[in-house]
Amino acid sequence: MTRLIISWFGAGYLRPAPGTWGSAAAIPFAWLIHWASGFPGLALATAAVFLIGWRATFLYMKETGRDDPAEVVVDEVVGQWIALWPVSLGLWMADIGSGVFPWPGWVAGFLLFRLFDIWKVGPVGWADRRPDALGVMLDDVFAGIFAAVGVTALAYLFH
Repeated sequence: MTRLIISWFGAGYLRPAPGTWGSAAAIPFAWLIHWASGFPGLALATAAVFLIGWRATFLYMKETGRDDPAEVVVDEVVGQWIALWPVSLGLWMADIGSGVFPWPGWVAGFLLFRLFDIWKVGPVGWADRRPDALGVMLDDVFAGIFAAVGVTALAYLFH
C-alpha cells in the first residue's frame, strides 16, 4: 500500500520525469473531486493526501534509506492540487456547473506548478534541502502556493 500511495498508483515509476507524470496524474483526480464536492472537497482531499502521503513517504524513505526517491510523487499530487485551488474555488464561488472544465486555468496551474517545483526558489528550495519526509512534502506545497498565486494573477489579468 505504501508504494501505491508514494507513487500515486504507479505514476512515479514512469520515466522520464516522474514528477511531471505525477503532476499530470493528479489533474483528473482534482477534477473528479471538484466535480463531486466542489472546492471544499478538493481542499479536504488535499489535506488528507498530504497527511497520508507524509506518513507513506516517511515509511518508504525509512525502508529504502533514500532521502528523496524519484518515484515518490504523492508530494506532486498535493502541490498540483494546491496550484489548482484558485480554479476550483472560482468555479465553486460562481456556482458554475461541475461539468465545466475551463482548460486554460487547469493548464496554467499545471505549467506554473512544474515551473516552481523545478526552479526551487525561496522556501521551495529550503524545504527541498530537508532530508526528511516533511521536506519532501513541503517543497511541493510551497511550489503549489506560488503556482496558485500565479494562476490567480493570470485569472485577474485575463478575466
